[in-house]
Amino acid sequence: MASLEVRLVGRPLPPLRLPSTDGGNVNLAELKGKWIVLYTYPKNMVDMPGVTIPKGWDDVPGLRGCTAEACGFRDVHSEMREQGAVVYGVSVQHTEYQREFIRRFHLPFPLLSDAHLELARALALPTVEFGGEMLLRRLTLITDLQGVVRKVFEAIADPATHALEVLAYLKNARGDAD
Repeated sequence: MASLEVRLVGRPLPPLRLPSTDGGNVNLAELKGKWIVLYTYPKNMVDMPGVTIPKGWDDVPGLRGCTAEACGFRDVHSEMREQGAVVYGVSVQHTEYQREFIRRFHLPFPLLSDAHLELARALALPTVEFGGEMLLRRLTLITDLQGVVRKVFEAIADPATHALEVLAYLKNARGDAD
């Protein structure tokens, strides 16, 4: 199978409506006119009411780091906005949980719910099964002003510093397509 970069670069985001923590739904196909940073992650597993980190979570490569990644995007959010970018995080978690996560960690951008794996299916994104639940793997898609995928980050080595990689890409690529 071809890499995600090869399969997705040049494709528009699909016309899916995903529930947003801002209320309502976001139609991915209508995200045009700004650079879009769409990062997917397995699941925010933090000490919150009703949440216990399941046994074995830390043993599966790529599951740990969702909170650090979100906080990384939070910390460079104003710089990304200066680059003309809008950030969305996507997981399989429902918006009620995601809203509490945003509140606790002061995220300045919305999270989207792909609870039914519609985005994962539409783009053939990689998933991982854990504890009987199918989760999105960690990756980031960047779309240009026309809503076309320009960059795919996969195999993210350090979720805590990944937002800095994305910001560097935006600074370099933005001038190429504006």
